[in-house]
Amino acid sequence: MSPAKHEILEALFLQEKPVKAVQLAKELGKDFPPVMMHLLGLTRMGYAVSPEKGYYVISEEGKKTLGLPEVTRKKALEILAQKPWEKGFHFYAGIGKPLNLYANDLLDFCNKLAKVNVDAVEFHMERGDFEAWFTSLGDAELAKKAGLLKKKKLKSEELRRRLFEAAQGRCIELSKIVGESAAPST
Repeated sequence: MSPAKHEILEALFLQEKPVKAVQLAKELGKDFPPVMMHLLGLTRMGYAVSPEKGYYVISEEGKKTLGLPEVTRKKALEILAQKPWEKGFHFYAGIGKPLNLYANDLLDFCNKLAKVNVDAVEFHMERGDFEAWFTSLGDAELAKKAGLLKKKKLKSEELRRRLFEAAQGRCIELSKIVGESAAPST
């Protein structure tokens, strides 16, 4: 796969809902015609799908191409399970500056992320703490999204919003797999 198609596939992966090609091109800082051409190619290859005219999402095959495993019900339950205090996500304002705020599961993480100081979100993103914690939960997909968001060098509320949307979307997706309802409060 070409680097351009790979970049577009990663951008699709970061989207929490179907996206228009023009919006994707804008987010990537690319011209529309080549992005549209690559999207059509990714669709023909089965790595992207168009759930409605003019909108695109990454397919399960596209996720596999990015190296992401398919999630079984058992794996989804493991990812969503509550963790003991020492394995929870502990928020810090900086090195040696604990906020005495922690999340013991992914749903709790979403709820706390929505309220924690944005400086703490930037601190943890720069260090790769979110990726590491999502990996420790067994969630390769959410860890990959956090890594891609980190590469974008987002700041402030935009960073929080995008990370929250990714984690919230993942909670909903995993809940559907296990057959339960779990949505973070906003």
